[in-house]
Amino acid sequence: MKFNAHVSSSRRKQRKAHFQAPSSVRRKLMTAPLSKELRQKYNVRSMPIRKDDEVQITRGQYKSQQLAKVISVYRKRWVVYVERVQREKANGTTVPVGISASKVEISKLKLDKDRRAILERKDRSKKKTDKGKITEEEAMAAE
Repeated sequence: MKFNAHVSSSRRKQRKAHFQAPSSVRRKLMTAPLSKELRQKYNVRSMPIRKDDEVQITRGQYKSQQLAKVISVYRKRWVVYVERVQREKANGTTVPVGISASKVEISKLKLDKDRRAILERKDRSKKKTDKGKITEEEAMAAE
């Protein structure tokens, strides 16, 4: 069932919106899951990936157990460049290989005040409250 009249159900329009998305929207789309330790610590499942995060590649040819730092996030190409993940071209120069953001797991976050605010806002343990609704006891006490 369609809930929002302003969002199309058409696959064609969804693909167009996805591939023509501006950088601000791509940031949200390029999120990566957090490691089990970080998930326990912050009660958050995933975060938009960022330049100095430390990640572990979980899928594909470059999958490894060791952590590597994110060199850059290239939103226009939908890829993340990671330390030590590079290949040699035919002429001998090495170039970094782009990895999809969903194929990495964030193991260490680069925290600043904005990122802390995002974690605070996304914290699932605080979602249990009933958004300002008063209980029956509080209503009786007010009378």
